[in-house]
Amino acid sequence: MGATATSDAGLVRERTAELLRDHPPARTPWRDFLAAQFDAGLAWVHFPIGLGGLGLAPQLQRDVVLRLAEAGAPDGAETNRLGYAMGAPTVVAWGDRAQQERYLRPLFVGDERWCQLFSEPGAGSDLAGLNTRAVRDGDDWIVNGQKVWSSMATISDIGMLIVRTDPELPKHRGLTYFLLDMHAPGVEVRPLRQMTGEAEFNEVYLTDVRVPDSARVGAVSAGWKVAMTTLMEERVLFNRQRDEKGPAEIALDLYHGRERAPELRTRMIDLWIRARVQRLNTVRAAANRTAGIPGPEGSIGKLVYAELNQDALEFCLDLLGDESLLYDSYEPHAYTEESLRRRDEADLRRRFLRSRAQTIEGGTSEIMRTILSDRVLGLPPEPRSDKHLPFSQIPRG
Repeated sequence: MGATATSDAGLVRERTAELLRDHPPARTPWRDFLAAQFDAGLAWVHFPIGLGGLGLAPQLQRDVVLRLAEAGAPDGAETNRLGYAMGAPTVVAWGDRAQQERYLRPLFVGDERWCQLFSEPGAGSDLAGLNTRAVRDGDDWIVNGQKVWSSMATISDIGMLIVRTDPELPKHRGLTYFLLDMHAPGVEVRPLRQMTGEAEFNEVYLTDVRVPDSARVGAVSAGWKVAMTTLMEERVLFNRQRDEKGPAEIALDLYHGRERAPELRTRMIDLWIRARVQRLNTVRAAANRTAGIPGPEGSIGKLVYAELNQDALEFCLDLLGDESLLYDSYEPHAYTEESLRRRDEADLRRRFLRSRAQTIEGGTSEIMRTILSDRVLGLPPEPRSDKHLPFSQIPRG
């Protein structure tokens, strides 16, 4: 390790120790602690100074997270994961200084929770085919349309919104990115009940919603590039290394404690091998991101983890046998902050049902495979007759 890296690590350790000394987690309100963490540059150490960071290497953030967790400190990402992992990097990469100062601190301390407003009923997995329109009106934009599958929209304050601002351009070039006030007039959130009983996902209707141009991130009609930053961070979020037990470890614990048929051994071995490979891919992805050379690991990890999680939980229910039918309740219940905190502790049966969404959310498995075949393996892409047509001339059902 070079002298600079050593001194940077020392600075982070010193700042972390000072934070814990001056704001003991046991005696400091959680919001006050997170505000002090942000001001100390320990929210995201790789962000610029004054914006929750120190301008250092991103791998040093893990040292902060581990030390604060050991001390029982609150986690700024815990109940605002979409904002923390996807919104903040997008604002830093594409936002102006005023937007960075406006959004980052409230996001981190929990004053504003974020959701994503990308998917639409008529666009399917083709994000560039979205129809929600924004029309310029002086210093504002008037937005009309519908979004769907918006996680946590019922409890969110800011929505990462992509809309069509120029239908005469090809579909990838006529999009613009905004940060929407979810409490603005004309924004209606309708929860979608899932088979778990929760209403985590939502559809969002936008009717003559006024969005100030100051909430636009990036240039007009350049929203596709901004959205790609958000989506890449989303795939990293789904593939992020977790310290708690993964699905294969949970399956192994259950396997050891149960009567099992010999054929289940082969399935358990397969799950364990896939889990080890997936974890190594995550480590490689983190190393490449640290070195500034991100590769396809995000798409690989998202694809593998989603399918591994489904298979492992299905295996768990097979081990449970008749007990797998003992679901607590299908009664609808609101998606709240408390349910956010309890998600990872959910019953295996509930986790199995919830896992069916994982090959859809964050980019379907089919889309992930298409990305890998086109951009990594260099296979011939599928024919796209609409790529250069103005969006207004593309036939749509």
